[in-house]
Amino acid sequence: MEAFNLIAELGLPIAGALIMAYFIFLVMKQLMDGLISEIQTVQGITKMLITRASIMNNDMIRIDTSVSSALNLPPDLDRIARAENFVEDGKIAVSYTHLTLPTKRIV
Repeated sequence: MEAFNLIAELGLPIAGALIMAYFIFLVMKQLMDGLISEIQTVQGITKMLITRASIMNNDMIRIDTSVSSALNLPPDLDRIARAENFVEDGKIAVSYTHLTLPTKRIV
């Protein structure tokens, strides 16, 4: 009965437009919910890839310094200083203000 009262008060075109607007709202809401979950998934994957790249960079620097030490060559301190999150314990630091390396070499 309420639908007939709405049509009687507003007219058929306006009542039809309101009903269509409601269905468009429902469709847009479902699309946005799906889009938000996909964005969160992509965001999580991106964070994991950034973490993997940082770990790989740390591993490359660690291997480079180990090989340099084994061959009695000085390590490339500029490369180590350019590394963003170089840590020696395997954990990733968000920001590092300095990096200390052993200065004495066993010959």
